[in-house]
Amino acid sequence: MSVVARRLVAFMAALVLAVEAVGVVIINVVLGTVVKNQDMSLAGTDPEVMSKGTWVLGGVFGLFLLLCAVLLALTGARDRAPGRVARAALICCAVVHGVLGALTVGLVGWAAFGWMTAVLGLIVLTLVAYGPQGAGPASEQQAGPEPEQPAAPAPA
Repeated sequence: MSVVARRLVAFMAALVLAVEAVGVVIINVVLGTVVKNQDMSLAGTDPEVMSKGTWVLGGVFGLFLLLCAVLLALTGARDRAPGRVARAALICCAVVHGVLGALTVGLVGWAAFGWMTAVLGLIVLTLVAYGPQGAGPASEQQAGPEPEQPAAPAPA
């Protein structure tokens, strides 16, 4: 994959995750407000607690998506593979998108499944394009260690 395409995919994934983070926060604020206004309990749970829990979870998930967006933007800007912690965060984000994509088929519909799968594809493509060794300009030149040269025979 060329450097330009690799960077473009990383930046597109970052932009999509940033937009998704805003959408997740907005959806959770609306759901929390609806729960609060209905004043209904679920198995004796306080509606105020459920409402605040929804707002907090939406904020935490939105921050996680923004963190992943920043990591992808840095990956594209530096044209280097993300580090171990960043790679683990991006893999977690990809797994979450895969699981939520599978759940949205039945709950929301095929359009939501397509969106989640597209985001999953962008994250995975970025991770694969940069590879585990950090496919940047320096690592493309270093294919491996130099083979050892045999020692010259000792004079007899």
